[in-house]
Amino acid sequence: MRFRPEQHLRRPGDFRTVRELGRRIDCGAFTLWHLSRPAASAVPPTVSRVGVVASNASVGAAVQRTRAKRRMRELFRQHQALVPPSSDLVLVARAAVNRWDYPELEQKFTDACRKLAPSPHV
Repeated sequence: MRFRPEQHLRRPGDFRTVRELGRRIDCGAFTLWHLSRPAASAVPPTVSRVGVVASNASVGAAVQRTRAKRRMRELFRQHQALVPPSSDLVLVARAAVNRWDYPELEQKFTDACRKLAPSPHV
């Protein structure tokens, strides 16, 4: 599946809202923040959005930050079906994101996405 433009978190306010009101899941090489959007949102309810953060302090120089963001976006692109609809995610990279093998990152991301799924009520 493609990573469409409407799936990007762009505004600083959107990032701030997810970090302040969302749920945090530590995945080792990165942190995943998740927030379900309200029904009154302007974004279509079937779209899940993602924003990726890689700071100089935590990841390193520009080359490492770019590689980290590229890997994180690819994780989302390949596994976006696991993310609940109407969700906003912020992925915060750490230095380990560039040292870990990609299958290991995939496993951590898919495990985190399973935690996001609403539990069925009995």
